[in-house]
Amino acid sequence: MDMSSRSGVANLPLHGGRAPRWLFQRMVKLAGAVTEAIIYEYGPEEFLTRVSDPYWFQAFSCVLGFDWHSSGTTTTTCGALKTAINPEEHGILIAGGKGRASRRTPQEIQGAGELFSLSTAKLEDLVYASKISAKIDNSCIQDGYQLYHHVFFLTERGDWSVVQQGMNESTQYARRYHWLSDSVETYINEPHNGICCDLKEAKTLDMTADQSFHSRQTSLDLILDNPEHLKKYFQKKVDVGAEQASLDAFCPQLTLPSHHPVLNTDLSPKEFEILHNAWELQPESYEELISLQGMGPKKIRALALISDLVYGDKPSWEDPVKYSFTHGGKDGFPYPVNREVYDHSIETLQDALQQARLEKKDRYQAIKRLEKLIKVDN
Repeated sequence: MDMSSRSGVANLPLHGGRAPRWLFQRMVKLAGAVTEAIIYEYGPEEFLTRVSDPYWFQAFSCVLGFDWHSSGTTTTTCGALKTAINPEEHGILIAGGKGRASRRTPQEIQGAGELFSLSTAKLEDLVYASKISAKIDNSCIQDGYQLYHHVFFLTERGDWSVVQQGMNESTQYARRYHWLSDSVETYINEPHNGICCDLKEAKTLDMTADQSFHSRQTSLDLILDNPEHLKKYFQKKVDVGAEQASLDAFCPQLTLPSHHPVLNTDLSPKEFEILHNAWELQPESYEELISLQGMGPKKIRALALISDLVYGDKPSWEDPVKYSFTHGGKDGFPYPVNREVYDHSIETLQDALQQARLEKKDRYQAIKRLEKLIKVDN
């Protein structure tokens, strides 16, 4: 697979605490040196390609000295990169971050307009890319992970990548999502190419899957045809003066198998008003529909369930992730090691480290960590 088309997901356990100051300071120095080497050798667009590859990003975090399986590899590595990279010097702006910092992403992107001489229209497209990528991973891929970290990488040419992470409070795992502008043909159909992780969730609604194409179209048609006719699917009289909103109660004679992914779709009158407002706006596409204010996971799921149970247009309930194995295994599981790909990964990082402007001791320690990471039996 062409590396430029890779983006994906990684699942990581949550670890508390922060990187000690002495370590973070060194991570900033090493992150900056490796980034400079990549930009010098290949250009800033190649750096976007690397960070959008979950495998390379994970290896990069390990080289910087962070725990290989910690959720902190995302927040700390991105933080080190944001501190190390100077937009004027490197031609790359890093916006966003963890928590409240993530909400400043649009303003930081706008700030790149004068710095990189980007047009107003281009800046609007970039802000939209930031917002829609977060909306997709938070609402259209309903895997149980709530986003809390969003970082937007932007080059002076207007190319971009996104690294964002969500948390599952029940399992105490974090999931990382990678995007690359060059590989996104459409935001709502298979935007993640090469998604990888170690934990596969059950009953994940994935409205971005190719299998969900007809469900997306029917969801849009349900809105365009005045959602007033949908009330009967959400509201069922149970006694005088009382109403219970439940889609699975709409057809009590229907006995569903235990594994059927019917979820709670209760919509309050206030929430239903959002659907009515969407009808008044008459969105031209599913992407425009889910971009409207208030169209969150609950409304998206409700429309998908009606498309499935009433109209027969089934969405995908498969988690859009594959188990993450960077280069295969020496025993052939899950697939044999591709030595050419493996050697290229090693050479890429080693070359970057050798060229990096580092003190001898820091460079030696970084290479030693890399050697431990890539060690295999010959």
